[in-house]
Amino acid sequence: MEEPFKCATRADVAKRAGVSETIVSYVLNNNRYVDKDKRERVLKAVKELHYTPNNIARALKGKNSNHIIFIADRINNEYFNQLTFEMDKYAYEKGWLLSLCSNRNQPDFVRQIIGRRFDGIVISSISIPESFEQEFVDAGIPVVVLQNRASNNLTGAAFIGPGLYHGARDVVRYLYDRGRRNILYIDRISTHNHYSTLSDSRLRGFITEMEACGLQHEGHVITGCTSPEEVQEKLGAYLLEHPVDAVFGRNDQIACYAMKKILSTGRRVPDDVAVVGYDNSSICQIVTPTLTTMEAQKGMIAKVAIDMIYQMQTQGTLPDPVHFPAKMIVREST
Repeated sequence: MEEPFKCATRADVAKRAGVSETIVSYVLNNNRYVDKDKRERVLKAVKELHYTPNNIARALKGKNSNHIIFIADRINNEYFNQLTFEMDKYAYEKGWLLSLCSNRNQPDFVRQIIGRRFDGIVISSISIPESFEQEFVDAGIPVVVLQNRASNNLTGAAFIGPGLYHGARDVVRYLYDRGRRNILYIDRISTHNHYSTLSDSRLRGFITEMEACGLQHEGHVITGCTSPEEVQEKLGAYLLEHPVDAVFGRNDQIACYAMKKILSTGRRVPDDVAVVGYDNSSICQIVTPTLTTMEAQKGMIAKVAIDMIYQMQTQGTLPDPVHFPAKMIVREST
């Protein structure tokens, strides 16, 4: 029977090199003088045994785990995949590994995250309770929050504004300036009742700018959908009862579902109904007509998030909030 794989320990390295575990520690941490011969023997043993430090054990001893985690609502979402890709580059440059994890609104989830002693947490979620975020902060973990919603009581965390509120306002203003007066907003799909409230930055931006333009917004929101089919069903019923000359989808996927339904009714896009999404995902250039959308500065957001974690960890200071404007990408759907 094949022997199970066993990771080499510091004791194994010490035995192979003929030195004490303390000497091994000095060499690996490079924080004490060690005789050249002993240092070379330790490094040779490390290479031969393929030894790597146990970061969990290091964290339990109060040392860095060299591991940070990104908590998001939908980890299969292209926006979060792109953001993770960008953050991973900057995290690796600082000697960290980055993990992506889906939010779970359970107390045990908080305990598990804290128990793993991450060096930092980045959160982009409209559904995670603010009390959970506060528990991460109170546990002494550097926390960076991408503000998808208003954070009224959270203290001790760093904040990045990804431009969602003003981006949503810009969408409404853009449509208004092009003569659209009956603008409909379609909220996210959720199977766990995580729908937008007025704390949500995109919905709040939509309503604020509708009011600023003197447009009616009550009854101009479709929400509570659990599937793409339900989005199209509710939109179809709405189109039968109300005039609509523009649709703003919370994300590109929602906007594309809406555009498909609009075209199926014989209406033309953009002549009869303009359609705008959010996130600038790859689907925008695949659909016909191509989709106008808003794009967050994912690269800059990722870099600043990692820099903030680094500042909190190494300097013990809380970074000032940073805000990035979103950019409109105009295509054929408007």
